[in-house]
Amino acid sequence: MKISSKIMIRNNWTREEIDEIYNLPFLELVYRAATVHRQYHDPQEVQISTLLSIKTGGCPEDCSYCSQAARYHTDVKVQKLMQVDEVLAAAERAKDAGSSRFCMGAAWREVRDNRDFDNVLEMVKGVNAIGMEVCCTLGMLTAEQAQKLKAAGLYAYNHNVDTSEENYSDVISTRTFDDRLNTIENVRQAKLSVCSGGIIGLGESDQDRIGMLKTLANMPQHPDSVPINNLVPIKGTPLGEQEPASIWDMVRTIATARILMPKSLVRLSAGRLDMSYEGQAFCFMAGANSIFSGDVLLTTPNPAVNSDKELFQILSIKPREAFKGEKKAVEFNVIPSEAEALNAELAK
Repeated sequence: MKISSKIMIRNNWTREEIDEIYNLPFLELVYRAATVHRQYHDPQEVQISTLLSIKTGGCPEDCSYCSQAARYHTDVKVQKLMQVDEVLAAAERAKDAGSSRFCMGAAWREVRDNRDFDNVLEMVKGVNAIGMEVCCTLGMLTAEQAQKLKAAGLYAYNHNVDTSEENYSDVISTRTFDDRLNTIENVRQAKLSVCSGGIIGLGESDQDRIGMLKTLANMPQHPDSVPINNLVPIKGTPLGEQEPASIWDMVRTIATARILMPKSLVRLSAGRLDMSYEGQAFCFMAGANSIFSGDVLLTTPNPAVNSDKELFQILSIKPREAFKGEKKAVEFNVIPSEAEALNAELAK
């Protein structure tokens, strides 16, 4: 019997409920996440995004994982803002390689109303004109600046919460958790697509991961994209010797995010270079449906484009089109009692 029984969207998850989901037996968790995923998304479709550092290094923040913080001695060299034509050429190459979203990152604490921001607005206009979803991650943003980006054609803005509110000050001291939330609210008010997720492998506890997901899942509207990053240790940073999270922790975090935020694109982000094809396949099964493609993510290594093409071919995955509208529920064959039990468990 065919059943189309959607898990309802919730914004009032308790820590206890999320804890119960996160700590389900591994294969049961993946099964439940995969079931939810198929109700809202085509399981054979993955968004491909490209991330370009348009201004590198010299950031005054002290994010303990970041290679671009000026106070740490890393191998990253400070580079000024790229020229508009250079960025547009990179966007064209990304589109030709199969990306539907182009994200531009600048190592700034916050956006300032100056010539550099004017140039970023020109970049946004140019990338939008070639038919790609344009995303920026530029640090903290005022409501007025968010509106200017929207008017220029920006599609999405990334601003991660990084970790739980309780663990935040152990990772970053130069801005507050509320600063993060304020920028996300400014982005949402400008009617831009919100991209916000976090990082695991920072030395946090499972409860910190649960707290991070609770913050995201209980926003008045879930982030449209939720990047889940695994720490890439950078020599010279305070977390340079930290052991990244295991693939099992990545899958568990992705699966929980998928159940809590059914409509969101869950992005398998930093840390993929050290994942096997089998590990990435588990992530896709658990609900990841977006990746960053390209040899470098800002300043950290990433799988080569040819490697991703091979993986997609093996898994019969197709790239998601730009500006794709929300999908209707996908009907699938399950036993009625199982569908009812799943809804009762996850959509109380």
